[in-house]
Amino acid sequence: MTILDKFKLTGKTALVTGARRGIGKAMAVALAQAGADIVATSAGIESEGSDVAGEVTALGRKCWTFPCDLGDRPAVYAFIQKVKSECPPIDILVNNGGTILRKPAAEHPDEFWDKVIEIDLNAQFVLSREFGRDMLDRGAGKIVFTASLLSFQGGITVPGYAAAKGGVAQLTKALANEWAGKNVQVNAIAPGYISTDNTTALRADAVRNTAILARIPAGRWGDAEDLAGAVVFLASPASDYVSGTVLTVDGGWMGR
Repeated sequence: MTILDKFKLTGKTALVTGARRGIGKAMAVALAQAGADIVATSAGIESEGSDVAGEVTALGRKCWTFPCDLGDRPAVYAFIQKVKSECPPIDILVNNGGTILRKPAAEHPDEFWDKVIEIDLNAQFVLSREFGRDMLDRGAGKIVFTASLLSFQGGITVPGYAAAKGGVAQLTKALANEWAGKNVQVNAIAPGYISTDNTTALRADAVRNTAILARIPAGRWGDAEDLAGAVVFLASPASDYVSGTVLTVDGGWMGR
Protein backbone atom coordinates (compact mmCIF):
# COMPACT_ATOMS: atom_id res chain seq x y z
CA MET A 1 0.00 0.00 0.00
CA THR A 2 1.41 3.39 -1.00
CA ILE A 3 1.09 6.43 1.21
CA LEU A 4 -1.66 7.86 -1.00
CA ASP A 5 -3.56 4.58 -0.73
CA LYS A 6 -3.56 5.01 3.04
CA PHE A 7 -5.69 8.15 2.67
CA LYS A 8 -8.41 6.35 0.71
CA LEU A 9 -11.75 5.70 2.42
CA THR A 10 -13.33 3.48 -0.22
CA GLY A 11 -15.91 1.15 1.31
CA LYS A 12 -16.20 3.16 4.54
CA THR A 13 -19.28 4.91 5.93
CA ALA A 14 -18.81 8.20 7.78
CA LEU A 15 -21.36 9.91 10.01
CA VAL A 16 -20.90 13.68 10.16
CA THR A 17 -22.93 15.84 12.54
CA GLY A 18 -23.56 19.51 11.80
CA ALA A 19 -23.22 18.64 8.12
CA ARG A 20 -25.76 21.02 6.57
CA ARG A 21 -23.28 23.86 6.08
CA GLY A 22 -19.92 25.29 7.05
CA ILE A 23 -17.21 23.08 8.51
CA GLY A 24 -19.42 20.00 8.74
CA LYS A 25 -20.47 20.17 5.12
CA ALA A 26 -16.87 20.68 3.99
CA MET A 27 -15.78 17.68 6.05
CA ALA A 28 -18.55 15.48 4.66
CA VAL A 29 -17.68 16.38 1.08
CA ALA A 30 -13.96 15.82 1.72
CA LEU A 31 -14.62 12.35 3.16
CA ALA A 32 -16.78 11.55 0.12
CA GLN A 33 -14.00 12.73 -2.18
CA ALA A 34 -11.74 10.25 -0.39
CA GLY A 35 -14.24 7.47 -1.12
CA ALA A 36 -16.56 7.27 1.89
CA ASP A 37 -20.34 7.11 1.85
CA ILE A 38 -21.88 9.73 4.14
CA VAL A 39 -24.55 9.86 6.82
CA ALA A 40 -25.24 13.58 7.32
CA THR A 41 -27.20 15.13 10.15
CA SER A 42 -28.01 18.60 11.44
CA ALA A 43 -30.97 20.14 13.22
CA GLY A 44 -32.16 21.86 10.06
CA ILE A 45 -30.97 19.49 7.34
CA GLU A 46 -33.46 18.48 4.68
CA SER A 47 -34.36 14.78 4.55
CA GLU A 48 -34.18 15.06 0.77
CA GLY A 49 -32.54 17.58 -1.55
CA SER A 50 -29.92 18.98 0.82
CA ASP A 51 -26.86 20.73 -0.58
CA VAL A 52 -24.50 18.29 1.09
CA ALA A 53 -26.35 15.28 -0.32
CA GLY A 54 -26.19 16.82 -3.77
CA GLU A 55 -22.43 17.31 -3.58
CA VAL A 56 -21.80 13.86 -2.11
CA THR A 57 -23.93 11.99 -4.64
CA ALA A 58 -22.35 13.97 -7.49
CA LEU A 59 -19.10 12.27 -6.45
CA GLY A 60 -20.71 8.85 -6.90
CA ARG A 61 -21.08 8.25 -3.19
CA LYS A 62 -24.21 7.45 -1.17
CA CYS A 63 -25.62 9.99 1.26
CA TRP A 64 -28.26 9.49 3.93
CA THR A 65 -29.60 12.66 5.60
CA PHE A 66 -31.46 12.78 8.90
CA PRO A 67 -32.54 15.87 10.86
CA CYS A 68 -31.58 15.70 14.54
CA ASP A 69 -31.46 18.34 17.27
CA LEU A 70 -28.41 17.48 19.37
CA GLY A 71 -29.93 19.50 22.20
CA ASP A 72 -32.81 17.03 22.50
CA ARG A 73 -31.53 13.88 24.24
CA PRO A 74 -34.47 11.60 23.27
CA ALA A 75 -34.12 12.78 19.66
CA VAL A 76 -30.42 11.88 19.72
CA TYR A 77 -31.19 8.34 20.87
CA ALA A 78 -33.91 8.02 18.22
CA PHE A 79 -31.45 9.23 15.58
CA ILE A 80 -28.86 6.67 16.68
CA GLN A 81 -31.37 3.84 16.35
CA LYS A 82 -32.49 5.10 12.94
CA VAL A 83 -28.92 5.17 11.64
CA LYS A 84 -28.19 1.71 12.99
CA SER A 85 -31.32 0.27 11.40
CA GLU A 86 -31.19 2.05 8.01
CA CYS A 87 -27.50 2.59 7.24
CA PRO A 88 -24.36 0.47 7.00
CA PRO A 89 -22.20 0.23 10.13
CA ILE A 90 -20.49 3.52 10.95
CA ASP A 91 -16.74 3.27 10.41
CA ILE A 92 -16.01 6.96 10.96
CA LEU A 93 -17.81 9.29 13.38
CA VAL A 94 -17.18 13.02 13.00
CA ASN A 95 -18.61 14.85 16.02
CA ASN A 96 -18.75 18.29 14.47
CA GLY A 97 -22.24 19.61 15.34
CA GLY A 98 -22.29 22.43 17.84
CA THR A 99 -23.58 25.85 18.83
CA ILE A 100 -22.31 29.00 20.51
CA LEU A 101 -24.19 31.58 22.60
CA ARG A 102 -22.54 34.85 23.58
CA LYS A 103 -23.15 36.85 26.76
CA PRO A 104 -20.75 38.11 29.45
CA ALA A 105 -20.22 35.57 32.22
CA ALA A 106 -21.94 37.66 34.89
CA GLU A 107 -25.05 37.81 32.68
CA HIS A 108 -24.80 34.35 31.13
CA PRO A 109 -28.18 32.68 31.82
CA ASP A 110 -28.71 29.06 32.79
CA GLU A 111 -30.49 28.34 29.53
CA PHE A 112 -27.44 29.47 27.49
CA TRP A 113 -25.09 27.34 29.58
CA ASP A 114 -27.36 24.28 29.54
CA LYS A 115 -28.02 24.41 25.81
CA VAL A 116 -24.38 24.77 24.82
CA ILE A 117 -23.16 22.03 27.17
CA GLU A 118 -25.89 19.66 25.98
CA ILE A 119 -25.15 20.15 22.29
CA ASP A 120 -21.40 20.69 22.34
CA LEU A 121 -20.40 18.12 24.97
CA ASN A 122 -23.14 15.81 26.23
CA ALA A 123 -24.41 14.78 22.80
CA GLN A 124 -20.83 14.23 21.65
CA PHE A 125 -20.30 11.70 24.43
CA VAL A 126 -23.58 9.87 23.78
CA LEU A 127 -22.84 9.52 20.06
CA SER A 128 -19.27 8.42 20.71
CA ARG A 129 -20.31 5.84 23.28
CA GLU A 130 -23.11 4.35 21.18
CA PHE A 131 -21.24 4.18 17.86
CA GLY A 132 -17.89 3.58 19.56
CA ARG A 133 -19.25 0.45 21.21
CA ASP A 134 -19.99 -0.98 17.77
CA MET A 135 -16.51 -0.04 16.55
CA LEU A 136 -14.99 -1.85 19.52
CA ASP A 137 -17.05 -4.94 18.73
CA ARG A 138 -15.76 -4.87 15.13
CA GLY A 139 -12.20 -4.11 16.18
CA ALA A 140 -11.82 -0.95 14.09
CA GLY A 141 -13.06 2.63 13.90
CA LYS A 142 -12.25 6.32 13.79
CA ILE A 143 -13.79 9.12 15.86
CA VAL A 144 -12.95 12.75 15.12
CA PHE A 145 -14.22 15.60 17.29
CA THR A 146 -14.35 19.25 16.30
CA ALA A 147 -12.66 20.99 19.21
CA SER A 148 -11.72 24.68 19.17
CA LEU A 149 -9.00 27.16 20.02
CA LEU A 150 -11.14 27.58 23.14
CA SER A 151 -10.17 24.04 24.08
CA PHE A 152 -6.91 25.80 25.04
CA GLN A 153 -8.01 29.37 25.75
CA GLY A 154 -10.91 30.94 27.63
CA GLY A 155 -12.34 33.28 25.05
CA ILE A 156 -14.57 36.27 25.79
CA THR A 157 -18.31 36.18 26.59
CA VAL A 158 -18.61 32.46 25.76
CA PRO A 159 -18.09 30.62 29.09
CA GLY A 160 -20.36 27.70 28.17
CA TYR A 161 -18.68 27.21 24.81
CA ALA A 162 -15.19 27.37 26.34
CA ALA A 163 -16.16 24.85 29.01
CA ALA A 164 -17.71 22.52 26.44
CA LYS A 165 -14.77 22.67 24.05
CA GLY A 166 -12.31 22.17 26.90
CA GLY A 167 -14.38 19.10 27.78
CA VAL A 168 -14.24 17.87 24.18
CA ALA A 169 -10.44 17.94 24.27
CA GLN A 170 -10.39 15.94 27.51
CA LEU A 171 -13.06 13.53 26.26
CA THR A 172 -10.92 12.91 23.17
CA LYS A 173 -8.02 11.87 25.39
CA ALA A 174 -10.17 9.84 27.77
CA LEU A 175 -11.70 7.76 24.98
CA ALA A 176 -8.36 7.42 23.21
CA ASN A 177 -6.76 6.03 26.38
CA GLU A 178 -9.36 3.27 26.58
CA TRP A 179 -9.84 2.49 22.90
CA ALA A 180 -6.49 2.93 21.11
CA GLY A 181 -5.41 -0.58 22.08
CA LYS A 182 -8.59 -1.93 20.47
CA ASN A 183 -7.89 -0.28 17.10
CA VAL A 184 -10.33 2.60 17.53
CA GLN A 185 -8.51 5.89 17.11
CA VAL A 186 -10.05 8.97 18.74
CA ASN A 187 -8.71 12.42 17.87
CA ALA A 188 -9.89 16.00 17.50
CA ILE A 189 -9.40 18.95 15.19
CA ALA A 190 -9.23 22.43 16.71
CA PRO A 191 -10.14 24.92 13.97
CA GLY A 192 -8.81 28.43 14.23
CA TYR A 193 -10.88 31.42 13.25
CA ILE A 194 -12.93 30.09 10.35
CA SER A 195 -15.35 32.13 8.24
CA THR A 196 -18.69 30.47 9.13
CA ASP A 197 -22.07 31.49 10.51
CA ASN A 198 -20.75 31.00 14.05
CA THR A 199 -18.14 33.74 13.55
CA THR A 200 -20.32 36.29 11.76
CA ALA A 201 -20.53 38.50 14.86
CA LEU A 202 -16.75 38.52 15.30
CA ARG A 203 -16.09 39.36 11.66
CA ALA A 204 -18.65 42.16 11.83
CA ASP A 205 -16.95 43.68 14.90
CA ALA A 206 -14.27 45.93 13.41
CA VAL A 207 -12.17 46.04 16.59
CA ARG A 208 -12.24 42.28 17.26
CA ASN A 209 -11.77 41.40 13.59
CA THR A 210 -8.67 43.58 13.34
CA ALA A 211 -7.22 42.15 16.57
CA ILE A 212 -7.85 38.56 15.45
CA LEU A 213 -6.27 39.06 12.02
CA ALA A 214 -3.26 40.74 13.61
CA ARG A 215 -2.50 37.58 15.60
CA ILE A 216 -2.94 35.03 12.78
CA PRO A 217 0.44 34.53 11.07
CA ALA A 218 -1.32 33.38 7.89
CA GLY A 219 -2.99 36.80 7.79
CA ARG A 220 -6.51 35.63 6.97
CA TRP A 221 -9.59 33.93 8.34
CA GLY A 222 -9.73 30.25 7.47
CA ASP A 223 -12.23 28.70 5.11
CA ALA A 224 -14.25 25.57 5.93
CA GLU A 225 -12.35 23.72 3.22
CA ASP A 226 -9.11 24.29 5.15
CA LEU A 227 -10.28 21.49 7.48
CA ALA A 228 -10.62 18.94 4.64
CA GLY A 229 -7.10 17.53 4.75
CA ALA A 230 -7.08 17.13 8.52
CA VAL A 231 -10.37 15.24 8.69
CA VAL A 232 -9.44 12.87 5.85
CA PHE A 233 -6.10 12.17 7.54
CA LEU A 234 -7.68 11.43 10.94
CA ALA A 235 -10.40 9.28 9.34
CA SER A 236 -8.00 7.22 7.25
CA PRO A 237 -5.46 4.42 7.77
CA ALA A 238 -2.75 7.08 7.40
CA SER A 239 -3.43 8.02 11.05
CA ASP A 240 -3.62 4.54 12.55
CA TYR A 241 -0.86 5.37 15.08
CA VAL A 242 -2.33 8.77 15.97
CA SER A 243 -4.53 8.73 19.08
CA GLY A 244 -5.62 11.29 21.64
CA THR A 245 -4.34 14.22 19.60
CA VAL A 246 -5.97 17.64 19.25
CA LEU A 247 -4.75 18.88 15.87
CA THR A 248 -4.87 22.65 15.41
CA VAL A 249 -5.75 24.02 11.98
CA ASP A 250 -5.45 27.69 12.78
CA GLY A 251 -3.17 29.57 10.39
CA GLY A 252 -0.51 29.57 13.13
CA TRP A 253 -2.59 31.17 15.90
CA MET A 254 -1.48 28.79 18.67
CA GLY A 255 2.19 29.17 17.73
CA ARG A 256 2.09 32.94 18.20
